[in-house]
Amino acid sequence: MSTASSKLPIWMRPAPGDRKPRFTREAIAGAALAIADSDGFEAVSMRRIADKLGAGTMTLYHYVRTKSDLVALMDDALMGEILVPEDALRKDWRSALTAIARRTRDVFRRHPWALLSMQGAVPGPNGARHFEQCLAALSRTSLDRRTKLELLALVDDFVFGHALRTAEARSTFQKEPEAEVLAAIRSWASAQYESGAFPHTLAFFGGAPPEKVVAEVAGLDDEEGRFERGLATLLDGVVKNGRRPKRARRVRTR
Repeated sequence: MSTASSKLPIWMRPAPGDRKPRFTREAIAGAALAIADSDGFEAVSMRRIADKLGAGTMTLYHYVRTKSDLVALMDDALMGEILVPEDALRKDWRSALTAIARRTRDVFRRHPWALLSMQGAVPGPNGARHFEQCLAALSRTSLDRRTKLELLALVDDFVFGHALRTAEARSTFQKEPEAEVLAAIRSWASAQYESGAFPHTLAFFGGAPPEKVVAEVAGLDDEEGRFERGLATLLDGVVKNGRRPKRARRVRTR
């Protein structure tokens, strides 16, 4: 393989040509995802993957040569999970786009570490298929190309933002403070309220305990509902701004 070819994305390089390959890129990516899910992205290494697959570390380098190649495989495996069943795309534009958004949210809910760790990964075949599905969802509308791209970007921003904020809030709540620390926080919060410096906050929450206030502000008390209302509001905005995606009129040919 030439030096130039070796620098191409892994998708542009053929997989090893063994007649009966012992391992596949898909199996390696699956093992890497499992390790990241259990121990975090930082724990992913060729040695850990080799141990999980029962292989020698150097053997796996025959299939995946660099860390960037491994990340690309992991990213494409995630994008494969995001793909929706084809029948979801045969619905109206709004239902189809909603199905894609929900599926994307669910994938990042299962793999919260990927929200930051997969940044900059080279898009692969499943990434292309995901984009194709997004365009299919909007194919029967009269939106112009620029507006379609803006709408897809807005939905992505909402889904990723929601998933990231929820993952951070969950991580915080999973770390239960010691009873002594919790008591100190309660005492501090009570003192702040009683000082009169936060009248609107006190009135808004009606003296609820600090942990309940934080859960409500973070949205963990109604995570599903908040996602659905937010996505619906975003799509409502497209309609109300005069950019209602209407079905394209069919041109009669006879």
